[in-house]
Amino acid sequence: MKIAMVGQFPPHVGGVGVHIHTLSKELVKQGHEVYVITYPHKDIKDIDGIHVIGTKGLNIPGVRGLMFKKNAKKALNELLEKEDIDIIHGHYLFPAGAAAVEVGNGKGIKTYVTAHGSDMFEVYKKQPFMRSTIRKVLKSADVVFAVSNALRHEIIATGVNGIADKTKLSWNSVDIDKFSNKGNDSFKQEYNLLDKPIVLFVGNLIKRKNVDSLLEAKKIANSDYYLVVVGDGPLFKKLKKKVEDENIRDVIFTGSRDDVENIIPSCDLLVLPSFSESFGLVLIEALACGKPVIGSDVGGITEIITDDVGFLVDPNKIPSIARAIDNMVNDEDLRYVLSLNARNRAIDFSKVMIPYEEIQNEEDS
Repeated sequence: MKIAMVGQFPPHVGGVGVHIHTLSKELVKQGHEVYVITYPHKDIKDIDGIHVIGTKGLNIPGVRGLMFKKNAKKALNELLEKEDIDIIHGHYLFPAGAAAVEVGNGKGIKTYVTAHGSDMFEVYKKQPFMRSTIRKVLKSADVVFAVSNALRHEIIATGVNGIADKTKLSWNSVDIDKFSNKGNDSFKQEYNLLDKPIVLFVGNLIKRKNVDSLLEAKKIANSDYYLVVVGDGPLFKKLKKKVEDENIRDVIFTGSRDDVENIIPSCDLLVLPSFSESFGLVLIEALACGKPVIGSDVGGITEIITDDVGFLVDPNKIPSIARAIDNMVNDEDLRYVLSLNARNRAIDFSKVMIPYEEIQNEEDS
């Protein structure tokens, strides 16, 4: 079969891109042909047997999305003139999902959309002017996927006609060969972090990820550790200035990195203190590297972190975050026990499931 994906994709960094890449690689491995239409970038190229199509427009976060729906529709229509596409799949309800359903409905092609989290938890809930647009996408799609049960419940709560029957669970997955506990100390040596435990955060530096509370927790810590923040975003300069102005010790900002699989094995634990999170892909990446994790008691995070691999905390209470980090940093035996269970928990998320009914029916026949 020939599948057209629409959404974020490498070299763009982020969980949606990882999800599309993982699914596309498995489809190619099974003999299908995959085309991905993504945001503009100067380094767009085909990878892993996947045909990658960059759109026109400005590659500026916050601006590019406004243009992407129009440009993705144009690219999709051009692709359909050349290729007999069987399935269109939009990742993130707007703008990618909107582009996918408008073209798919117009051409009579089976169209799937995946909600990845902030499209529902942030855009739909907190931007009322976007609700009718997102409801239209949910109504128009043939099948809607959610990356966690928490997100599926959020979608069903919209009350869109027939939405419960067509909304399916489609977990994120982790490549346990790429993310493993076989790393070396190159990252520690790069930043000279050899003398105390490393607490790691990986993600976009936006308000929802709650990195400010991590910095506040560092200020009241009863343990001695390096806090490493990997990622970029609109709050990068503000957070870095906070560290400098308030003299918060042992905080390292690396900026965006494309070698997270080499960084996680160097840390001692990973923290994701988000206010909302549909899943938390970086958590299963850390678990695959044999690392204990701390995450907020919200959304899909609660479906990942069990008592034998980490702690859940209240993202609105800085002492809760600080206490969990202190307990783990100060107790090497506890970290060791949690680490022993981590890899096995990640294996629960290691199988890449092909979610399309057409392909499942082919395999069954």
